[in-house]
Amino acid sequence: MTSSMYLYDNEVLDIMRTSAVIPVIAIDDIAHAVPLAQALVAGGIRVLEVTLRTVHGLAAIRAMAEVPGAIVGVGTLTKPEEFAAARDAGAVFGVSPGLTSALVAAAKSSGLPLLPGVMTPSEVMAAREAGFRQLKLFPAVPAGGIGMLNALAGPLGDVMFCPTGGISQQTAAQFLACKNVACVGGSWLTPKDALDSGDWARITALAVAASQLRAA
Repeated sequence: MTSSMYLYDNEVLDIMRTSAVIPVIAIDDIAHAVPLAQALVAGGIRVLEVTLRTVHGLAAIRAMAEVPGAIVGVGTLTKPEEFAAARDAGAVFGVSPGLTSALVAAAKSSGLPLLPGVMTPSEVMAAREAGFRQLKLFPAVPAGGIGMLNALAGPLGDVMFCPTGGISQQTAAQFLACKNVACVGGSWLTPKDALDSGDWARITALAVAASQLRAA
């Protein structure tokens, strides 16, 4: 398979390299969407993955996409029909926990760049055959974490990962040090108590720390 046959290589890799950490965001109160996006962008975290785990997912994407500097994507894509809906809401990339033939077809037809989830070497190879070289290792820690990433780097060295699942502020830098990791995903940038209390300054501080991880 030649590089021209890979789906959205440049778009997805550019997005992954924009922020060391992509926050995984679940919006329970739509009023939080805009100030949260503003707080993260102010701290240097511009790439935001808004999941469809709550009823406010699409509305939050629509609102956050209007925040200057924000690069808003949609997470937890599990159904083909969600691709076009998220794209129409303003998402510029998608993230899925796994990959099926139906999701591959939806990514192609919608034009929404996709970062699909994988967990095993066979799944990495299947995703690569389907046209993806930028993948989300999920759930990263249960899948083997840094040891798995280092093992995959040998036989599958042309694949770059965004490991997500079980990564914390304390362990993120270790994952980012892997040569096949472009960024990591995590939920620690948006703690529920900070959202509930509207402590946007705390979230900006967490974003500042996260944006400095790659340099560290």
